[in-house]
Formats: sequence, structure tokens, C-alpha cells
Amino acid sequence: MGTPLGDLLQRERQKRQLTLRDVERQTGIHNAHLSQIEKGAIARPAPNILFTLASVYDLRYEHLMKLAGHFGASGSTSRRAVQGAALHALEELSPKEQREVLDYMKQLVRERQSD
Repeated sequence: MGTPLGDLLQRERQKRQLTLRDVERQTGIHNAHLSQIEKGAIARPAPNILFTLASVYDLRYEHLMKLAGHFGASGSTSRRAVQGAALHALEELSPKEQREVLDYMKQLVRERQSD
């Protein structure tokens, strides 16, 4: 018995004519784990996994987070979920780009503190 999230991910994978092993090669997420998500055995995958799958399948990350139940009652994501996705996104950047992102974040903090 699947879940709306698992069903969507399976449909999108099949639409792209990808096997679970193809997705594993693209993402580094083990095919058994992907299968468990698609079948609903893992109903609430980690935010970083959802971020990766959203990128591969060209889906909205926020939509996957909602389907996985990562939104609170107010509709906002948990701080931990956002941090996990941010860290995963940083891995995709070059060291120079990572430093630029960190410098930007420091600047935001300084601006907030000066207000």
C-alpha cells in the first residue's frame, strides 16, 4: 500500500523511464531506500532526500515536504528540515561558492543585528 508521496515519486520515475538503480546512480540514494519510499514503508523521508528527488524529478521541494508531513500545523517547515535541505544544497556547490554563501549568510545576520 503506497502513499501519495510514494505514488508520485514512482510515477515521476517511470515517466522518465528510470529504474531505481538509475536514480541511485544519479542521487547516491540506495535503490532499496528509494523502493521503500515509493511503497510507503518510509512515509517521511529525510528532507535532504526529498530535496535531491525534487531536483532529479523536477518537482517542487515544498510539495514533497508537504506530502511527507514535514510541515507544521501552521504550514511552515521545521527548522531542522530547512537546515538539512540547505546543507545538502551546499554539497552541490564548489568550495568557492560555499564560501560565498556563508559570507552572504554572515552579512544577513549583521544586517539583522544592526536593525
